[in-house]
Amino acid sequence: MRDYRRVSDTQDQSTPSSQGQAPNPSPAPASQPVKPVIAAAAAKRANASVIGMIIALVVSVAAFLPIVLMNPSPKSDGYRPNIDVSAVATNAKGVAGFTPVAPAPGDTFRPNYARWAAGSGTGVAAWEVGYVTPKEKFIGLTQTSKANPTWLLQQTKNAPVTGTRNAGGKEWELHDTGKGEKSMVLAYRGSTVVLAGDANLEEFAVLAAAVVKSLESNPAVIVSPSPSPAP
Repeated sequence: MRDYRRVSDTQDQSTPSSQGQAPNPSPAPASQPVKPVIAAAAAKRANASVIGMIIALVVSVAAFLPIVLMNPSPKSDGYRPNIDVSAVATNAKGVAGFTPVAPAPGDTFRPNYARWAAGSGTGVAAWEVGYVTPKEKFIGLTQTSKANPTWLLQQTKNAPVTGTRNAGGKEWELHDTGKGEKSMVLAYRGSTVVLAGDANLEEFAVLAAAVVKSLESNPAVIVSPSPSPAP
């Protein structure tokens, strides 16, 4: 009789057990963000560059600061040219044909130019002086021996005559634009003087009085008569 029990045991030993099977692979975990890592040497070089820039900036400021401190901003109102009106007037006498006025309204009036203008734009040559008034306004003086109505309109900016103003014992013709600009005109001793600017009338009067004084101290202008056309 066969031993069936041995055969059964043999079959049981040859059959692979479920415990011996390879386990199913587990799903891969979700990917995690990668943090960049800077090498220690690279981080040291970066820090050294930043520190070097800061040191260079501090050195530049330290070098520039003494220059600024040694050159403080000027306390004056700006550049003031040293104009000798009387000297320039004397030099212009020969070309002008008369002695230009050189008014002396006081130290509070500052001349910022004095010149003889050939009149290329107006057609009338004239003596010109500019004054900055005590209240930091401006009055321009123009004198000529060849005034004409067109020239006068140009000098007064077509402003109408609004009255007269006594200054230096003379009656000046007052022109007012109504926009702050005004002019005073005087024809005296052979020449015509125009004062024009944005100063107030009190400052105009001071300069005008000085002009009259200068006119009276100079020889009168002799205007040569125009030659009569030949018959």
